[in-house]
Amino acid sequence: MSSDHSAQLIPSERMRQQALEGEVTQIHRGQAYASEGDTFEIDGVTFEIVDVTERKLGDMTDEDARAEGARDLDHYKEILEMSHDDFEWDDDSRIVRHRFERA
Repeated sequence: MSSDHSAQLIPSERMRQQALEGEVTQIHRGQAYASEGDTFEIDGVTFEIVDVTERKLGDMTDEDARAEGARDLDHYKEILEMSHDDFEWDDDSRIVRHRFERA
């Protein structure tokens, strides 16, 4: 993954800033945008993808939500509903977790 594609993985400028500050360490997406070992940059800082795991929305926890910059799972759901038109939480929806850390 190149730094040019990092915006696909973390599209929100707010979340990119939170990643730089160490507050965001993972992101769930509808599909895999990277593989373990891939790197990306935000403002000259390199991050490495350390885990890519397929799971379901219903598997998410408050800890997962906090790792994505939300207060808890309820807040995370609110963010998704505000960010995506016609979004409905479905515990069985398949998602992919991308965990990352500074390289």
